Amino acid sequence: MRMNQEELKTRTKRFGLDAIRFIESLPKGETSYVIRRQLLRSATSVGANYRAACRGRSKAEFVAKLGIAIEEADESVYWLELLIEGGVIPAEKTKKLIDEANQLVAIFTASHKTATSNLSKRQVN
Repeated sequence: MRMNQEELKTRTKRFGLDAIRFIESLPKGETSYVIRRQLLRSATSVGANYRAACRGRSKAEFVAKLGIAIEEADESVYWLELLIEGGVIPAEKTKKLIDEANQLVAIFTASHKTATSNLSKRQVN
């Protein structure tokens, strides 16, 4: 299934909102506090950077912003893994968010590869 820009904007916003709700449910404590803030930043940054990519003034800017969205989605997975492996929460509580973040990484990576290839072809011509 191919998604258009508006559908992907909606999906990335939903990911950010789901992350916010998840973060609000985390137990209080020093470790949780630090990871909560990092996860909040990375998860909400995915959609913001995708939107910025869509508004890019050039193909190169699109590729650069999309690369940042990939990094932020992957970083979100990292923080979620730390919560699990650190024993802060059980793995099943993060399954939905980790799955969605990994799907966004896959979608953005495919798009990034295509855009990078198209950009390289344009520069050669």
